[in-house]
Amino acid sequence: MLKLHNGMILYHGSYCEVSAPQLDRCAAYKDFGKGFYLTSAKEQAENFVRISLKKAKINQLVPKSQNYGLVSAFEYHPDTAIMEHLFQQADADWLHYVVGHRKRNTFQDVVMNMRKYDVIGGKIADDATNFTIIIYLAGAYGPLGSEEADALCISRLIPERLNDQYCFRTNAALQCLTFVESEQVCID
Repeated sequence: MLKLHNGMILYHGSYCEVSAPQLDRCAAYKDFGKGFYLTSAKEQAENFVRISLKKAKINQLVPKSQNYGLVSAFEYHPDTAIMEHLFQQADADWLHYVVGHRKRNTFQDVVMNMRKYDVIGGKIADDATNFTIIIYLAGAYGPLGSEEADALCISRLIPERLNDQYCFRTNAALQCLTFVESEQVCID
């Protein structure tokens, strides 16, 4: 069962250390919208270092010779004023929310309804699943939102193999995180 608990360690992979996350530096069109993303799976954060470093080199934020990034660790301390929504499985609700952020004007009612939450968690639609979601968006599994298309897409994602992710969407949510340390990850 997906759950955030007091003292839980969460990881963020980047081309640099992130000890004080800032929402204005976060990208808008990710799985759960704009926010600071973390995972309980350190390996997932290490994998994201590669993606982040590649983008940083393209955008000339780091020298092309840089062959490392960092995984920053945070401890979570919940606040009763924070509203969380945790998708317990990669189901149709989860899929519609992810797709609603990846393609504008799709499932906007779902996206709008979720704006009230400070933290949203669920399975991560990573690079291994991106192709399946693109095919879904193209309508190859059937009309978007139909039971048939949803079921086919989800079955191809192999949801039981997906790691978790948590999107901290508000400054109040970020206040629940305490930076612990960062660890350098070398990229071959």
